[in-house]
Amino acid sequence: MNREANLSLALIGNCAVNALVDAQARIVWACMPRPDADPVFHALLDSAEGIGRDGTMAIELEGMVQCTQSYVPGTAVVRTRMFDADGAGIEVTDFAPRYRSRDRMFRPAQLIRRVRPLSGTPRVRVIVRPRADWGESVPALTRGSNHLRFVTAGWTLRLNTNVPLTYLVDETWFLLREPMSLLLGPDESLHGGIEDTAREFEEETISYWRHWTSRLHLPLEWQDAVIRAAITLKLCQFEETGAIMAAVTTSIPEAPHTQRNWDYRYCWLRDAFFVVRALNSLSEVGTMEDYLRWLQDVVRGTSGHVQPLYGIGLEATLTERLIEGPAGYRGMGPVRVGNQAYEHFQHDVYGNIVLGAAQAFHDHRLMRRADVQDFHHLERFGEQAWLLHDRPDAGMWELRTRARIHTSSSLMCWAACDRLSKIARALGLADRAAFWQERAETIREKILLLSWNERRGAFAESFGGQDLDASVLLMCEVGFINPRDPRFVGTLQAMEQSLCDGPFMRRYEAPDDFGKPETAFNVCSFWRIDALARIGRIEEARDIFETLLARRNHVGLLSEDLSPTTGELWGNFPQTYSMVGIINGAMRLSKPWDDVV
Repeated sequence: MNREANLSLALIGNCAVNALVDAQARIVWACMPRPDADPVFHALLDSAEGIGRDGTMAIELEGMVQCTQSYVPGTAVVRTRMFDADGAGIEVTDFAPRYRSRDRMFRPAQLIRRVRPLSGTPRVRVIVRPRADWGESVPALTRGSNHLRFVTAGWTLRLNTNVPLTYLVDETWFLLREPMSLLLGPDESLHGGIEDTAREFEEETISYWRHWTSRLHLPLEWQDAVIRAAITLKLCQFEETGAIMAAVTTSIPEAPHTQRNWDYRYCWLRDAFFVVRALNSLSEVGTMEDYLRWLQDVVRGTSGHVQPLYGIGLEATLTERLIEGPAGYRGMGPVRVGNQAYEHFQHDVYGNIVLGAAQAFHDHRLMRRADVQDFHHLERFGEQAWLLHDRPDAGMWELRTRARIHTSSSLMCWAACDRLSKIARALGLADRAAFWQERAETIREKILLLSWNERRGAFAESFGGQDLDASVLLMCEVGFINPRDPRFVGTLQAMEQSLCDGPFMRRYEAPDDFGKPETAFNVCSFWRIDALARIGRIEEARDIFETLLARRNHVGLLSEDLSPTTGELWGNFPQTYSMVGIINGAMRLSKPWDDVV
């Protein structure tokens, strides 16, 4: 399997914009000025015959025979080194500026590329071919003394650079004798020199990320994997509003040639809750505080039905449409923008709202702790959970053509009532605590009765159902059942027989709108690890965890899905759910610090 075919991409970003850099130092995906905008660089999704030059920003080394890529440890800065057959080499450094300046976060919608010679006499070529309208429009080009402007009807980008502009425009090979930098972003002049500005941005950005990671509460084992997962989750937050995207891409198929191509550049309340929970376990509460701002705007903006997802700017309408131009990832279209799931009724959303907000009532570190008024607003969503806990919905896997009373949805409705009871108790509201606890117990008894399938010896995916679904493993994650309960142990064992391909776990066994799932869903494999650890099968859980870590790409990132047979990564990338699994698994399985200190 070649690296290009396995999502060998590194994520850079600054919580305002993101980009994906491939192993040959080509920026193949970047949406600006927001991560849900049309892509400025789109080549990843028009790659039927491999990555072409249109829709890329590339640094090419003539005669390249070897390349390596890695992050600067503890940062979101990536370095790619390339060498030719004679040993001449260059290093490309990619990042988006992020650091604190004048008592606020400096995070412009800007990408920085720095290129320096390492050895010999390398000849390079610089390719900058942004596109608009998903590759259909070529921007007009204007030229200044040390910059190019790319102009379209919708945006203008300025590339400030000390690369000779003639060589850049003509895509000419030239000898790289000294460091050069390219700063692509808003149509604004730089206040300082190009090289000085780029160097300052790099130093400050590295310093920021190293300080951020130094404050994480890490497990003893797998620290590098956890740090990379934490940084990746942070980069999936659009800090301006606090929304957390499920992934930074759209339309990378869940499995080859399946049409399972979706746009994940939006904020699912379910996914965001698990992101916040994972980062909280590392004592990183800033992401939660920013997310709670966004969540409160969602909560205050509705009095009843809540969508499972919203746009990162609180957009409620995310109309799904097909894009005709690009052929898709490796030619496997369609390319979709928007997501029909915003129209769905997914009843677990009310539990995710309450769970996402619950810590704000208990955590004394927060700048603004939630109060009684916030609790009463939250109770409205507990009422929705109570009303809908035994009603059919699309479920957390967003089935488009059928509705059932999904166990996982009812489970999250239980969690909403249970957490409201705990919040009320913390606020000294004994009557409301008893009220919500009674409702939680009623839902719990119903789930235990109606989801249990005696023939399968397991909790089924729906009330009265026969089929198994990995989401039922969340019963332990949210504290619904004792993991040593024979019913839960039996459920896990049944799933291992039905849903697992060795260490990898699929989502469910019943066919959906597109047939039976072909690939393993990475977060489900991590849920299995958590369940194994909770029931005492620790060494088995550790072995599977190590296997999953080995399936990450070359810089430690995971997508949504994985092929058990080929090991290829599939699905949108990087997937927050999957990176959450890395953190949760390490925190659950790591040996204690007491073993070494």
